[in-house]
Amino acid sequence: MSLKIKFGTDGWRAYIAEEYTFDNCRRCAQGFANYLISHGRQGKSVVVGYDKRFHSENFAAACAEVLAGNGFNVLLTQEATPTPVISYAVVDKKAIGAINITASHNPPADNGFKVRDETGGAIDPEGLLEIEAAIPDDVADVKRMMLNEGIAAGKIEYFDASVNYIAHLKDLIDVEPIRKAGLKILVDPMWGNGAGWFTRLLGGDKTEIIEIHNERNPMFPEMKRPEPIPPNVDVGLQKTVELGADVLLITDGDADRCGLGDENGVFLNQLQVMALLTLYLLEIRKERGAIVKTLSTTTMLDKLAKKYDVPIFETGVGFKYVAPKFTETNAIIGGEESGGYAFRGNVPERDGILANLYFLDFMVKTGKKPSELLKWLFEIVGPHYYERIDTAFKGDTAEKKQRIMDNQPETLGGLKVTGLNTTDGYKFSMEDGGWMLIRFSGTEPIIRVYTETTHPEAVKDILATGLKVAGIE
Repeated sequence: MSLKIKFGTDGWRAYIAEEYTFDNCRRCAQGFANYLISHGRQGKSVVVGYDKRFHSENFAAACAEVLAGNGFNVLLTQEATPTPVISYAVVDKKAIGAINITASHNPPADNGFKVRDETGGAIDPEGLLEIEAAIPDDVADVKRMMLNEGIAAGKIEYFDASVNYIAHLKDLIDVEPIRKAGLKILVDPMWGNGAGWFTRLLGGDKTEIIEIHNERNPMFPEMKRPEPIPPNVDVGLQKTVELGADVLLITDGDADRCGLGDENGVFLNQLQVMALLTLYLLEIRKERGAIVKTLSTTTMLDKLAKKYDVPIFETGVGFKYVAPKFTETNAIIGGEESGGYAFRGNVPERDGILANLYFLDFMVKTGKKPSELLKWLFEIVGPHYYERIDTAFKGDTAEKKQRIMDNQPETLGGLKVTGLNTTDGYKFSMEDGGWMLIRFSGTEPIIRVYTETTHPEAVKDILATGLKVAGIE
């Protein structure tokens, strides 16, 4: 019996050679082709890109063969390419969508299959359900044109997506002041697609760019996975101090997410970074418009929205929810707790390259170091403390969900629970305006427990209570 493929928070991810096989990847590509054809898009162009994981370029070629076999014109990236660059290429090439072979921040043994629509953004949940339903049960039902044949017939074309993306960046940000600022910048692309990009964009003047983990190594040494959070970033943070760098810029495996370390080697967590980037857009760039955030993202954004009199919208977790609302509201920023942020004027997709450039511009425009920018933010919204625990689990998900409902806490860390939001997981509001969220990952068998509070001494107790409520002692 063939594997029933289900799309999670952002596409399908699985263990290479067990579930993630060439045949199953081809079945996914056929499902996407069937979906596009059912919407009258046959014969159009589709972008296919990939990351630096094991065999990604060959899985991408397999998908290109399926699309060509279904009559589509395929634009296949000539090398491993950041996800935001692939997404921009969809718009730039007037394509109708994209397939991206990447497992983003997952462990080394995984790979993944993402799809994008004609905006370069994530396809909404209803569309993903249509694609799932259109995936054939048997690989015998997959149409295919061999790679060499497709190239010879002009149905598959290799292309360089970087040139036009860089030209597009120049419409969004002037990098010359950053290049001339004389900063010492340490970059950790986590062995992934972000390698070389900041050197290319910012090198050649007074600012010095130093890269670590910038070769291809699908084992991701010195980290558990290419996810820009501790402990994966610890080597970079230590190196920042050793080198006396002004800032640490981090991109995840496919470079759609960003992470930051300050001049003291202290990690700026994802909630702090989104709040800082929002402050930059509102205060430095004087932009006005909506803020879109997932329910696992900081309440500091609500305080900024109130101060600057702009609307704010909350969605479920994942860019399949963020992207449609971001587009609908013409938001200035859309983001999620995982470190992915989208910006007005760009495609509705997370962009770790642009996010890091904007942060550098924030530093240059204000003359402040990262720690000083965080201090400024806290002077406006007050200090907020955040932490997250990820725990693998086995067993029935429905049973655990029922356990959470049956064991709702009245207090968390000594703070009264004031409400429960079950839009996406179980988010308990607290009397200080903080929250605790218990959520099942959409991409892995993991329970995540998150909290944000204005009481630092309560963080550990809140997380411990969350684990206990979920049945994980």
